[in-house]
Amino acid sequence: MPITVSTVNVNGVRAAARKGMLPWLETTDADVVCLQETRANDGELTKALAPALDSGWHLASAEPSAKGRNGVAILSRTAPDAVRVGIGAAEFEESGRYIEADFGDVTAASLYLPSGEVGTERQDEKERFMAAFATYLATIAKAAKAADRDVVVSGDWNIAHTENDLKTRKTNRKNSGFLPEERAWVSALLTEKSPWTDVVRQLHPDVEGPYSWWSYRGKAFDNDAGWRIDYQLATQSLADRAKDAVTERAEAYDQRWSDHAPVTVRYR
Repeated sequence: MPITVSTVNVNGVRAAARKGMLPWLETTDADVVCLQETRANDGELTKALAPALDSGWHLASAEPSAKGRNGVAILSRTAPDAVRVGIGAAEFEESGRYIEADFGDVTAASLYLPSGEVGTERQDEKERFMAAFATYLATIAKAAKAADRDVVVSGDWNIAHTENDLKTRKTNRKNSGFLPEERAWVSALLTEKSPWTDVVRQLHPDVEGPYSWWSYRGKAFDNDAGWRIDYQLATQSLADRAKDAVTERAEAYDQRWSDHAPVTVRYR
C-alpha cells in the first residue's frame, strides 16, 4: 500500500501547536507523522494535540523521564497494530528518544538522537547512544527482512552526513553534528551492502541540502544557512518505492512553527 511519512522536530509541542502546527496537520497528506522533541509528558502532549486527535489522528508517544526535554511521538491516520519504545539499551529506555509503530507491513519509527557538545558528557552520551543504536538498526533490519516487512526510521539524527548537508561546513568541522567520527558513523550505516537508504538524498543527489533546520539566531533562515539533519532511513524495498521527498520550508521567518521543517516522503 502507498504510504506518506512526514517527520519534524517540533521544538516543544505546546509552542508548536500555538504557532501553526495544528493547521499544518489539517492540510498535510501524510499518513504518518513522526514527532521529536515534544518536551511534554503524555497528558501535556494529548492536551496540545487535542484538536488533531478529535479530528481523527491517532497518537502513540514515548514521554521523557526528564521534565521539559526530549520526547518522541507518532501521529497516524489509522491506529497502529503495535507500538514499541526504546532501542534495547537500559540507559536510554526512559529517555523519550525512540518509538516505533507497525502499520500493516510497514514499521515507522521516530528518532531523536542526542545533540551532543564536544568535550562534555553530552557528547559522551551521544556516542553511547550511537553505538547502541547502530546495533539496534542491524537487529530490526534483519528481523524485517525475515518477516518481509519494510521499515523507515525518521527523525532528527543531529548529524550532517556530508558537506552537502551543511551550509556553514567550514566553521563547524570541530563541532558536534559535523565531527568526522559522527559522519563516518552515518556512512557505515549507508554502505552499498547496508539494508538502509537515506531516502531524501537518494531523491536529491549531489545538491546542497535540502536543509531542514535553521538556527533562530541571526539571518540563518533568510540566508538558507541550514543543516540537513532530519532524515528518513528506509530499508531498501521501501526506499525503492519512494516517489518524492519534500522539505516543507516555511515561506517566511514569521511563519515558522519550529526551527525544523517537516520532511515528507511519499512511498508508492
